[in-house]
Amino acid sequence: MQIEIRNAPAFGIARLTLEPNETVRAEAGAMMATSDGVVLEAKAEGGVLKSLKRAALGGESFFLTTYKAPSQGGFVDVAPRLAGDVIVLDTPAEGLVVQRGSWLASALTVNIDTKWGGFKNFFGSEGGFIMHASGSGPIVIACYGALETWNLAPGEKITVDTGHMVAYDASVQMSLRKATGGIVQMVKTGEGLVFDFTGPGRVLVQSRNPNEFLGWIQAALGSSNGSSGPAASLGGLFSRD
Repeated sequence: MQIEIRNAPAFGIARLTLEPNETVRAEAGAMMATSDGVVLEAKAEGGVLKSLKRAALGGESFFLTTYKAPSQGGFVDVAPRLAGDVIVLDTPAEGLVVQRGSWLASALTVNIDTKWGGFKNFFGSEGGFIMHASGSGPIVIACYGALETWNLAPGEKITVDTGHMVAYDASVQMSLRKATGGIVQMVKTGEGLVFDFTGPGRVLVQSRNPNEFLGWIQAALGSSNGSSGPAASLGGLFSRD
């Protein structure tokens, strides 16, 4: 399988070029287009219980979609829900932890599972559960905004807001804490919970926080001022007239 990223960086699309009769796995709903003859199949990968765990706890779809190329080969274009970067990674031997919603597609040799990440994750954007990619082969992940990668040396540390985390190597140690000393300070600064990462390994973050964007939309739609500002702009966007 060959993977080409198009329309980067703001509106990334991944083209998965498949060999004859090759199969690739992707998130349900991620397909934008396929070449002629590619066969789609959506199924509860790993059985009903594993699929329920992935959907209810990991935030992913109950079904995973596989795409099989015909005898002459073919391609599949996949795109994320939010505008931003799309990148291709080789799944590390120790595995890769991925935030919910960022996994887009991967080779069949990559196992995607939902695992309990411990109570240290419970109040983060992931809840207490994490998406874990293991095995070998390419994996396509997406983010909201631009993607930045920190390659941490052994013992090197970095702190990341929970809403900006995309993925990190399983070799990286992670802990969760409040960004400030108390509730009052959290309200004043606007900062809540953060992840502390300790190397060795990669930490991937996104330049935009989808939770903050959602909060902005909710605040704008709830505004009583309908004549100007974000609420008025959104009203125009969603108007049927």
